[in-house]
Amino acid sequence: MFEGVSIFVIVLLVVVLLAIFQGIRVIPQGSNWTVERFGRYTKTLEPGLNLIIPFIDRVGAKLNMMEQVLDIPSQEVITRDNAMVEVNGVAFYQVLDAAKAAYEVSGLENAIVNLTLTNIRTVMGSMDLDELLSKRDEINHRLIAVVDQATHPWGVKVTRIEIRDINPPRDLVDSMARQMKAEREKRARILDAEGVRAAEILRAEGQKQAIVLEAEGRREAAFRDAEARERAAEAEAKATQMVSQAIAGGNIQAVNYFVATKYVDALRSLATAPNQKVLMLPVDATSVLGAVGGIAELTRAAFGGGDGASPPDAPRTPPRSTGTVPQVGVATSPGSPPPGPTPG
Repeated sequence: MFEGVSIFVIVLLVVVLLAIFQGIRVIPQGSNWTVERFGRYTKTLEPGLNLIIPFIDRVGAKLNMMEQVLDIPSQEVITRDNAMVEVNGVAFYQVLDAAKAAYEVSGLENAIVNLTLTNIRTVMGSMDLDELLSKRDEINHRLIAVVDQATHPWGVKVTRIEIRDINPPRDLVDSMARQMKAEREKRARILDAEGVRAAEILRAEGQKQAIVLEAEGRREAAFRDAEARERAAEAEAKATQMVSQAIAGGNIQAVNYFVATKYVDALRSLATAPNQKVLMLPVDATSVLGAVGGIAELTRAAFGGGDGASPPDAPRTPPRSTGTVPQVGVATSPGSPPPGPTPG
């Protein structure tokens, strides 16, 4: 009898220990477990020590609540401009509701992968190849918006979707390389043309400014020359007026000075003429003064009434020297005798 009681107690202790072990659950950090009672979901066990009813409750699904990474396999996508590209990517998601993730969808990871693949095909198929290669951020944002909305009923939050590789065919890559080279050569030629145009514009502006400055210089010089001629004319007029006043007053010396000045100017003009070959002039000053004296006698005769008498206050004119009258001769041809002087 005592042996039967001992066996019963031992069995009872074993059952109690098993019940205790069945009712205690320790959940690791970053995980949530679902509890099912007779096959029906009742609650979710949080990380730490939890108690359940042994032999009645059992653990259903063990879910990782940390952010996880899914590798999106490669697939071929046809773009809007009928270019075939091979695309793969990566997706990041996190379970927010363990019960929904366990009971709202079967095969959570497989569902997310297939949903992402179909949306990649949809988004990239609506874009051209150039947009596909240059607008990855836009593609990522559009994929996140669509996939996250689709996975929200599953208690899942899709945090990021990144397109990892976009691989066009080899011949298409070669065509793109040639196109890029042509574009760069085009930009280089455009820059060269713009540089030449800018240089020509600057050169033309410089020539324009030079012409303008030269014209202004000529205008200023002409203005100065006109002013100088005006001053010279005023001086000549004033000198002529003074000589006229002197002649009117009977001053013969003023007439002599005026006539001698004109005579010397005439001789200078003859000497500097380009068509003269031989010029024979008297070199002594008395001959010039004699010629001037002859003109003065005529003037004096005019003022004196033709008798040759000088006014009382006029100085005596030196007598004309006997000599040769200045003659101008031009050598016409070799061998011809030069013209001789004419006796006075």
